[in-house]
Amino acid sequence: MTYQRMGATIALCAGLAATGALAEYPERPINMIIPYGAGGATDISARTIAEPLGKAVGKPLVMANVTGAGGATGSVAAQNAKPDGYTMLFARVGSHSVNPAMKATLPYTLDDFRFVTVYEINPVACAVRAGSGIETMDDLIARVKEGGVSYASSGVGSLLHLAGAMVLKEFGVENPLEQATHIPQKGGGAAATAVLNGTATFLCTNSSAVASFVANDQLTPLMVTTEEPVVGFDAPTANELGKPRLNQLVGWTGIAGPAGLPDDVAAKWGDWMAQAVQDQEFLDTMQARGSVIELMDPEAANDFIEGQYKVFKALVDELGMRVEG
Repeated sequence: MTYQRMGATIALCAGLAATGALAEYPERPINMIIPYGAGGATDISARTIAEPLGKAVGKPLVMANVTGAGGATGSVAAQNAKPDGYTMLFARVGSHSVNPAMKATLPYTLDDFRFVTVYEINPVACAVRAGSGIETMDDLIARVKEGGVSYASSGVGSLLHLAGAMVLKEFGVENPLEQATHIPQKGGGAAATAVLNGTATFLCTNSSAVASFVANDQLTPLMVTTEEPVVGFDAPTANELGKPRLNQLVGWTGIAGPAGLPDDVAAKWGDWMAQAVQDQEFLDTMQARGSVIELMDPEAANDFIEGQYKVFKALVDELGMRVEG
């Protein structure tokens, strides 16, 4: 055999081997980036689904919290990874809906990722301290118009920051950032505490963050932003109050890879997630936290995230909430 033919044969074998390797994805553990810290909503969601998802994948999932910049640091790490399915990201409403809408210098766009699913929806609930004299959204809006109302958030540029302004705007409050004082806190737990101790009048946050306070009659829920009622929250839905646009105001968790993720890899993730979300322990744990498990395929996930972004971006532009730097 000539060297030329031998080289061609080797190249052909290598190509076949590469094709076989691709077809057998995954051959090794998959790195899963969690762009927020331990104990937060994203971390809890990711680690709760890790076991049933790992069983479906058939290979270890290496979970790593890569934190910083409101989810941007971990997102950039996934953005810059090779699009081969071996580095995936637990994307979140903050990192991929709020950040793109609010932050002018964000080092990525939605186009830098391929979303394979959204699997968890966190309804947003607006709540006040029990005994505050505010029992309904109408009561709250009347109090805002009287003056002296404030709302707590988990920080400037967070979902809670946007949520408070968006809710007030939808209920007819002009210039909500002037009519109600925003009081940023260091995290969602601190935001709830601020309402409990009277530092702030109300907050609009993920239902899971206030479920225990509502159950213990410490906080009174005024509304949930979903179309359907939320278990454990004796409060009207946004649709019942004639505000269906607020259905976009929800938290969510999904999984994404870098742009360029192959179709066959994305399809496998769809199959794996369909198996994982049927795990009863996972369902029980997440539903007890007020989460709604709703599996979206890639097309539905992208449409949902893009729709959220457009609604948030329009509000940010209208109210001048763009964060520079």
